[in-house]
Amino acid sequence: MIKTTPFHERLSELNTTGLWSHWSGYLSAQRYDSSAKHEYFAVRNSAGFFDTSPLYKMWIRGRDAERFLSGVLARDIRVCRPGRAHYTVWCDDRGFVLEDGVVFRHSDTEFFMTTAEPNVGYLRDLVGRLDVTIEEVTADYGMLAVQGPRSREILASLAPEVAGLAFFEHTVAKIGSAAVTISRTGYTGDLGFEIRVEADDAPDVLDQVIEAGSGHGFRPFGEQALLMTRIEAGLVLINVEFVSSRTAFTDHERVTPIELGMGWMLRGIDSGDRPFIGRRAILAERANKSSRWSTVGLVVDWQEYDTLYNAAGLIPPKDETPVEYESMLYDDDGTRIGYATSLMYSPMLQRHIAIARVQPRLASPGSRVNLELTINHEYKTVGADVAKPPLFNPERKTA
Repeated sequence: MIKTTPFHERLSELNTTGLWSHWSGYLSAQRYDSSAKHEYFAVRNSAGFFDTSPLYKMWIRGRDAERFLSGVLARDIRVCRPGRAHYTVWCDDRGFVLEDGVVFRHSDTEFFMTTAEPNVGYLRDLVGRLDVTIEEVTADYGMLAVQGPRSREILASLAPEVAGLAFFEHTVAKIGSAAVTISRTGYTGDLGFEIRVEADDAPDVLDQVIEAGSGHGFRPFGEQALLMTRIEAGLVLINVEFVSSRTAFTDHERVTPIELGMGWMLRGIDSGDRPFIGRRAILAERANKSSRWSTVGLVVDWQEYDTLYNAAGLIPPKDETPVEYESMLYDDDGTRIGYATSLMYSPMLQRHIAIARVQPRLASPGSRVNLELTINHEYKTVGADVAKPPLFNPERKTA
């Protein structure tokens, strides 16, 4: 049975294309307008809103909630104070990533978590004798992302608390008569916020947010525009940049936090007071330098790219639609040294860019690799430079 989000009735009136996808059993707009680029530029130049309600949601509560999460998550939740949130991953015993998600800390004993895949059963199986309850609440809340350089101004007109909210902080507020939680988070790599609201209040909150955005170029955006922004921001996507170790068939599909570019999450891993799942395997990987890959950004040489297409009698394509399948990478000798997981033409950067996995020896910014293309049914390669993600990283995101 296909479900609809608490915002769907309002959003369906705005969707002129009728293009919907299925996200975790919910209808989710692919795009609202004839071109996803229009929606993309709204996010980058003014502001847009996106329905993130299909994310799985759960409350984790109890006297031992912090102890429980610190033994599961790769990032140390103990340093996350109430009113802040952590983006994190969790692993299996072999140090391979199971999934990623965001944990919002509300108090010493209360946490709210959002994930792309269902995790309630897995987490409940780990509780044991600890004083922890895990409640599945996906359908109880709507979540609306308001993203872009004007997002703060728009939301602060409804909830003044937003004006002083720092990156990855959250606060309780009211929009009209509805109690909401607003966080300075998002999946666009831009200044942005997310509103969590009880399902019954969601339509009214959406109406007020849309009205507040009037005159700001404010518009809804769908999955196609969201995926464009997340590649520029270097944000990984499950089943594209990584496959959950739970569902992977072989280790070729699995990846560790270090290989995924999440080594920064492992601060304090040397301390023995937090033996989280996968810690020993990750320590061994680091000590033995056994990481197979490094996740990096790529910027394609535009002159070489244009020359290849011109020589073939073609106009060089500059398509912003993300290519989310593996494009092989080679060194100058023709040896395969990695692959791009997501590739697109960035309208903001005016370059073809990618999120890619390369051998660690080639992970330094400025390293040169060769990206495989198909031109006139023939394999060609074009030069690309390794760069540190995010490739689009405006100061306003964290300012």
